Amino acid sequence: MKELRRKVLLPVFQLSELTMADDPRALKRVIKQGKGQPGFSYFYRFVQDDHAGRWFSYNLFPVILDRHAAPWPLGSLYILAQLEAEASPAMSTFQAKADDLGAYKEWLDTQDCPDDLIFQFPKIKLRRPTYRYRGYLQQQIQAGEVAPSTAKRRMGTVVAFYRWLIDNNYFQPEYPPWEETQYRLIFKTTEGVAVSKKGVSTDVSIRAPKSEDPFAGNIQDGGKLRPLTGKEQNWILEATKAKGNTECYLIQLFMLATGARIQTAGTLRLTHFTHPNPGYAKALTGDGQVFKLKAGPGTGIDTKNDKNIVLQVPRPVYELFHIYALSDRAKVRRGWFAAKHGETTSPYLFLTQQGNPYYLAKAEALHFNPNLDRRHDKTGQPVRQFLKDHVIPYVREHHDKHFHYRIHDLRASFGMNMTELLMELVRKEVITLSRARMIVKDLLWHESYATTDLYLDYRSQMEAIYQAVNGYGKQLQGWIDQAMKGMDVTDE
Repeated sequence: MKELRRKVLLPVFQLSELTMADDPRALKRVIKQGKGQPGFSYFYRFVQDDHAGRWFSYNLFPVILDRHAAPWPLGSLYILAQLEAEASPAMSTFQAKADDLGAYKEWLDTQDCPDDLIFQFPKIKLRRPTYRYRGYLQQQIQAGEVAPSTAKRRMGTVVAFYRWLIDNNYFQPEYPPWEETQYRLIFKTTEGVAVSKKGVSTDVSIRAPKSEDPFAGNIQDGGKLRPLTGKEQNWILEATKAKGNTECYLIQLFMLATGARIQTAGTLRLTHFTHPNPGYAKALTGDGQVFKLKAGPGTGIDTKNDKNIVLQVPRPVYELFHIYALSDRAKVRRGWFAAKHGETTSPYLFLTQQGNPYYLAKAEALHFNPNLDRRHDKTGQPVRQFLKDHVIPYVREHHDKHFHYRIHDLRASFGMNMTELLMELVRKEVITLSRARMIVKDLLWHESYATTDLYLDYRSQMEAIYQAVNGYGKQLQGWIDQAMKGMDVTDE
């Protein structure tokens, strides 16, 4: 079944309120009434928090739609209330919440009297909308129409939505929308310190047990990542070069050379690669040299969770990027960017042919733009689309018809490249295993050695899995042969 459109993103949203003509911040709006008719006018002003000194103005504001593609006031008010409580909101988070509530509204609209049902909490538990919606999500999981993790998130958003309705006196349910159970979670931090945390669970929550496929070849490092083999790494760069996309080639090369994520590679700045006399340091993994590039808050380069890190950029890669930064191709693209957005002291290193960034930096995304004319975030889509439309088909045609990868797999590929290089040094007794472990952790900026060990154990674990399965397969075949010999199979 085709899903309905659940939300629309407004490029510009500015919260306003009615006011009088003598208000110093008053703005006049005239609504035409037709030819020969006087226009209707009123005065309004943009809402400002006088204590915090900020406006409630947002780009890419999500408006939840009902089944008839009309805005759902209650759901959109909830999103706005959540945004107002955030000083620096990440709009993608609230867009996801709008998606979840849009799915709930879509379900409500398929029921009888949806505007009444949302507030009906009768004595019989299974007639309450929260329990009914949970049952619907469970059916979707069983039918394979939605992933358990998605259903769990949607139910959690609905619970938060009802908490807000009750806390803000939109209604008081006759009977509880769910039953709560308090629990205490005890865990250890990455420093080994025991921490206790209280929590509350509800009986409408949906469990999403994780099922790992040992043959998928993934490493859990901020997501499921698949390290590409050396041949596969060559294939994707060959394909990107063959398709003539210099920027996507360099972005992927940077990720393979440093372990950076797409948001880091996409927010590199011109100034980082135009030093006349860059200082190089000795590489951690050999005799080569690297340029130590700081990334994170204050550098103009984004990192996951705003973590301050240092990228070890191999000298040949830095020199290649220096040449690109000063090239006519890059200058033309910066010219297109300046024509649209004006000159800037810290332009992006990589821009699309139209002069747009491949990945919009967080600091710029938080800055309200009253003239924004797009309805989507810039989070590396041009790169991902290029891989889907050009790189993967090329590799499947020329090398492996079953080939697949995602841009984040390049981080795991870098991690495995470094791990294999260091493990070879361990075998030659040039460095110790503990030293190799520490270097991999530093290169990938891991908080815990537990994630680092996934790289160190990856090859041996995969080999052990396949050996075990192959060995058991031989034993199983022996049992089958033995059974066949003892069976009298005849056609009757």
